[in-house]
Amino acid sequence: MQEQRTFDKGRPETTRGIRAHDASNTMQLSARQWFGLAAFVVVFTFALPVIWPYFEKIHFDADYRIPFELSNDYWLYDRLTREAVAKCDTLIVGDSVVWGQYVKRDQTLTHYLNERAGHERFANLGLDGAHPAALAGLLEHYASGIRGKTVLLELNLLWLSSPQRDLQETKEFDFNHPALVPQFFPQIPCYKADVATRLGNVVDRNSAFNSWTHHLQQAYFNRSSIPEWTLEHPYENPLRAITMKVPPSGNRLRHKPEPWTKQGITPQDFPWVALDSSLQWLSFRRAIEILRQRKNRVVVLLTPFNEHMLTAESRARFAKLKSEVEASLRENKITFITPNLLPSESYADASHPLSVGYKQLADEIFASGLFQ
Repeated sequence: MQEQRTFDKGRPETTRGIRAHDASNTMQLSARQWFGLAAFVVVFTFALPVIWPYFEKIHFDADYRIPFELSNDYWLYDRLTREAVAKCDTLIVGDSVVWGQYVKRDQTLTHYLNERAGHERFANLGLDGAHPAALAGLLEHYASGIRGKTVLLELNLLWLSSPQRDLQETKEFDFNHPALVPQFFPQIPCYKADVATRLGNVVDRNSAFNSWTHHLQQAYFNRSSIPEWTLEHPYENPLRAITMKVPPSGNRLRHKPEPWTKQGITPQDFPWVALDSSLQWLSFRRAIEILRQRKNRVVVLLTPFNEHMLTAESRARFAKLKSEVEASLRENKITFITPNLLPSESYADASHPLSVGYKQLADEIFASGLFQ
């Protein structure tokens, strides 16, 4: 046993005079080693999102639509746009009307357009809940691969049917895809997220690595963070959860395919918003410009709203708004299609057609002569 002695302030030291930091297990890195470590982290961060698609396969075809449960997986949406650009001539971009809420994937507008074309020409890039403010953000930050193509851009006037749907209300409420809307400017009255959340969304938009990790959470960890997932599955290896198999194309019905008249829906008195003050219309115009700046040929599809379920007063207000939209598109030399009102039994609700409605709509689009 070594003899101990004390020195300043009574701290013991062995007779060998070993100092505390001489006995630590820390490892000091040289400047070159630090540089190498930093380079590895950078390569790891930037390379993984790029090489990941080579290992995680998606069986893409023209009827493919993003799985509903992955509607917030914007990294996957970005990847699907690139698949679509490589394999199809015309991309149909829009909300759940394009996606097909009341139909299976072989009953969508895209399917019937391809049936009319005789080959896989059209791709379904619909995203559930993609109101124009979200759609503009989606196109700007997660769909840069859409370039030099024909884009059939759907406009669903349901998003202008009330101040709430137009995001004008000052009272906070939940709405779809808040991470995609402008975080700071222009201000959205109902969006009350704190600064940290907003900054986090901005970082995610500009970081492929962050978007990719979000994809892992969405696709493999039940839409929760990996730490949260491990708490719920304490005896499972998180690496085994990454099966490299993205859920297949969404093909199940979201809702029972019944006409609105059989669902007990009563006539609606939508107030509609003024076009010149509409946040959603401003966002839709921004979506058009984003696509145009990327040398795309944009054709706006003004999907036929279910006027059958409107009160007479609401129908009159809608007709005025629709006329103003058409006049604005015409004035700005934006090509558009305004299909006729579908029969009442072809609608499932205010804006979603049933299968027969999509088929009729595809016929009208082809009759326009814009896709011959």
